[in-house]
Amino acid sequence: MTTLFSSYRLGDLTLPNRTVMAPMTRVRAAAGGLATPSMAAYYAQRASAGLIVTEGVQPNAIGQSNPGTPGLHTDAQVASWREVTGAVHANGGRLFAQIMHGGRVSHPDTIGTQPIGPSAVAAVGDVFTPTGPQPAPVPRALETAEVPEQARSYADAARRAVDAGFDGVELHGANGYLISQFLSSNANLRTDGYGGPIAHRIRFAVEAAAATVEAVGGDRTGIRLSPGADFWGVRDTDVPELYTALLSELARVGVGYVHLEATADEEVLIALRRAWSGPLIMNPVLPMGPKQTGRDDADRWLGLGADLISFGRAFIANPDLVERLRAGLPIAPVDEATYYQGGDAGYLTYAAHQYTV
Repeated sequence: MTTLFSSYRLGDLTLPNRTVMAPMTRVRAAAGGLATPSMAAYYAQRASAGLIVTEGVQPNAIGQSNPGTPGLHTDAQVASWREVTGAVHANGGRLFAQIMHGGRVSHPDTIGTQPIGPSAVAAVGDVFTPTGPQPAPVPRALETAEVPEQARSYADAARRAVDAGFDGVELHGANGYLISQFLSSNANLRTDGYGGPIAHRIRFAVEAAAATVEAVGGDRTGIRLSPGADFWGVRDTDVPELYTALLSELARVGVGYVHLEATADEEVLIALRRAWSGPLIMNPVLPMGPKQTGRDDADRWLGLGADLISFGRAFIANPDLVERLRAGLPIAPVDEATYYQGGDAGYLTYAAHQYTV
């Protein structure tokens, strides 16, 4: 019988359990987008997860969304990540880098230039900047000839990730960032081959995925999606048709796994599970919503066909989450005030339970 603690073969990796640490931005990177020793300790503390997916990592300078986030587009950044991957592997873990291009969810004060997007339509809400929240600016719409370069940036970052010791990468195709913007019907108003009908709106995602598969292999390439979500004002229409078409193309190009967020009705999510025959990671609750994923949510989605279950906030406050779930121990609450404040408080200061043998 399959349980949360059964092993799972994901590509060339044997995962000792079916828990995944979901990607969560923590803005602890050093100047220049460098990973730090504290980041190495943070991820190494959680190496008992079946798989760790890191915080979003920008694939190029213009793809940075928030200040204090790490990159994978310079040699110095690659070198800094080797300490992180080495620490996780020394503790017996497995680590994928989430490649995240912010697109329009950025600001000139952060990246030094006007953000880019599929169309000149601003995100909804305030974005983070070095001086505090500011209204999202109107991005510069990419010219058709510029789009392939941004799609290839995911593959370029994936090569650097493998060079840095990562076991693979996850493309951030969710939550209103660049891939999600191209999938959208209100952030993407293009009339060329990257906008309009579904076959055109999925093209950017497919090109980014295909380039990454070619660069590092399908087994090392996953993608995270949030069907029907409304993050940063990005909205999808025809969600079942859009994502069924996208999943079909992702299967064709050989993506190794899909990571779904619970941002659509369960009926839609189950239909997408049927449409995708490959490995599925399921995030069973709405990201940043009122509820955290628990053991019951995990077991339910394993029964509905998910192969792996991702936990977000629970992994922040419980570095030993796998052991707590196995033993049926309480899940410690997370201090939301420390999500993005920087420093080691609320980052390295959550204690593991003392277990008896």
